[in-house]
Amino acid sequence: KYFDRRSRIPKSTYIGHHAELLLGSGGSGEELFQAVVENRKWEDLMHIACVFDFLEIEPICNYRHLVPPGIAEDDEKLQEINLTIVRLGDALGIPVVATGNVHFLNPEDEISRRVLLSATGRTEADCDLPLYFKTTEEMLAEFSYLSSDKCYAVVVTNPNLIADLCDEISPLSGELYFPTIDGSASELEDLVRGKLHALYGAHPPHVITDRLDKELSFIRSHHTDVMFIASERVVDASKAKGYPVGNRGLIGSSMAAYLAGITDTNPLPAHYRCPECGHTDFAVRSDCYCGADLPDSTCPSCGTPYEKDGNSIPWEPLFGLYGDKIPDIDLNFSRAYQEKAIAHCESIFGNGHVFRAGTIGTVSARTGYSYASKYLSERNLSVTKSEVRRLANGCRGVKRTTGQHPGGLVIVPENMDIHDFCPVQHPANDPDTDVLTTHFEYYDLEQNLLKLDILGHDDPTMLKQMTDLTGIPTESIPLDDPETMRLFRSPEPLGLPKDDPIIGKTGTLGIPEFGTSFVRQMLLDTEPADFDDLVRVAGLAHSVGTWFRNAQDLILSGTASLKEVISTRDDILVYLTHMGIEPGVAFKIMEAVRKGRVAKCGLQEGWEDLMDSVGVPQWYIKSLKEIVYLFPRAHAVNYVMSAYRIAWYKVHHPLAFYSAYFDRQRRKGAFETEMMCGGLEAVLSNINRLRSAPDDACADDFLTTLEVCCEFYKRGFTFASREGLATKLGVFETEYNGLKLSPSQT
Repeated sequence: KYFDRRSRIPKSTYIGHHAELLLGSGGSGEELFQAVVENRKWEDLMHIACVFDFLEIEPICNYRHLVPPGIAEDDEKLQEINLTIVRLGDALGIPVVATGNVHFLNPEDEISRRVLLSATGRTEADCDLPLYFKTTEEMLAEFSYLSSDKCYAVVVTNPNLIADLCDEISPLSGELYFPTIDGSASELEDLVRGKLHALYGAHPPHVITDRLDKELSFIRSHHTDVMFIASERVVDASKAKGYPVGNRGLIGSSMAAYLAGITDTNPLPAHYRCPECGHTDFAVRSDCYCGADLPDSTCPSCGTPYEKDGNSIPWEPLFGLYGDKIPDIDLNFSRAYQEKAIAHCESIFGNGHVFRAGTIGTVSARTGYSYASKYLSERNLSVTKSEVRRLANGCRGVKRTTGQHPGGLVIVPENMDIHDFCPVQHPANDPDTDVLTTHFEYYDLEQNLLKLDILGHDDPTMLKQMTDLTGIPTESIPLDDPETMRLFRSPEPLGLPKDDPIIGKTGTLGIPEFGTSFVRQMLLDTEPADFDDLVRVAGLAHSVGTWFRNAQDLILSGTASLKEVISTRDDILVYLTHMGIEPGVAFKIMEAVRKGRVAKCGLQEGWEDLMDSVGVPQWYIKSLKEIVYLFPRAHAVNYVMSAYRIAWYKVHHPLAFYSAYFDRQRRKGAFETEMMCGGLEAVLSNINRLRSAPDDACADDFLTTLEVCCEFYKRGFTFASREGLATKLGVFETEYNGLKLSPSQT
């Protein structure tokens, strides 16, 4: 409420909380110090000082920036200011404390502060201000102009006195507080059991019920049933409006989430399921991990064609090996529906109980380098590149601004207030918004409050548009269509030659997850043959340290196949357990690898010997050591499901695909109407121009749009001319009598 670049609390507000707070007089910019500098009357100084619980003085070197502007003549005058404050403390019986106003740890760090101040235009950037953390001996030397007793009191005795008056508090507790929805546990139970029996009959096999019972027990024990029910309601509302919902992270690992309708990812092993009688068959090929890759078959009980389901995703990464993890629910909504989804969450939990998670923006390595270079340039200083990097590193990680998480919502229980956990604020990058965010980042609050991620994504928007244009529901699209699968290896399903110089050797331009040059090259190297292969490619593409100098070398050398290399974190747990390693150890290895701890510090003592003893090959162990981050299989499966469905439209309903794709690029500012509609030659000319231009993120996005536009033309499609549109609109007006369109509407 009183924030203006920094906190400014009115005295009247402070007085109301005086019993709980200790107030110090502050430094050179505060009221008491300024009054002393102005030589105010002693009575005035006493009146100002009496409200404080302790008075503060600082080393003279902290004040020297006041000499050049004439606020103080010299060091002697600065000492006199401190002596006056000491006398005020003695007269009022208020302890005087020597404070360091510390801004950095070591003396040599001062240059980093100068660089940062210069970047924000602060005049102190060229002042000699050694605001480092001084030792007791250094502080005693700084105040040696006081009597020895008084010097010891302000440097040692009184700071300890103030410290002893302060309670040991933490702004955060270790307790997790849960919101509630009346009857959520029984509602979730009824929901998933009903869907279970609808899909798998009255007597589902134990492989399903055992897993579901285990998951539900974990959910009940952590009281997260409320998050599952809230998610189900928001997802159901989105789907009712025609917007599909994707999932991120690990929630696709949950059978309960699948049966509740929160995710479309069935995590069970690949299997057949009869849609009529519920008969199931899990006795399928051991090398088949996705139901979409099973051959077609019919139910032996009733002769109905089987549904093919399952994606072989273990539950342990989501719930923890012993069910001790709080599951995260991260969902991808259409950007067109995201705000409605967030509003729906607010209606479920009540006004004032749902807040956007705040974020802290810090100085990046690149920004730090820019700051350092500018600082040196403005002062005509010439140094080596190593010195510029050193200065840049001194700025890295410093708080720069605050913002809001793109979709993270923090849920406050109905009997509590957000201020029980943290302050709230308007994000600094949008101070005029009505949105309030948490002052702390969510990662600081995750031990206290539950979070939902209601994220915006392009895929659900495209899928809805293509559904609207074709009348074919997204969920009805088969995930085993041969021509769609062939698209990931060749542009031939589009009617284009395999070696087109613009389109390339795959047909995945414009397909999310598979349209970049990096992933298209991965497709050429791996030659995916089925849906599971695409999941593995997506996992490799999103992970760090998995492809270059790792899986790529193993595949191209013939050391391992795509199905054998480590592509997602789940692969490690499944493979090591299969090799005979105890699940608890396999889980720990998976966690250490996927967080990058193994790449940084090596395998824990004994792990390598253990893997070697059960026959884990050396190439696998070496691969583990290279991985910095690993993507979850559940996330990869859901992304590939969306990408595959979009690819299906591209093959079988191309105009619907191009319409949705170009609309997405238009909204991103990567569609230039005049150029795109100028014909194939104009598009090719601009492609060649951009390909020869220096790297630029915006140019790269626009280049991709042009390449898709080139493909569009080569498939025999065109954009209507303005004259053609006018003719069509004339027909439209005739057919729909009375409807008039302005030029802008046209």
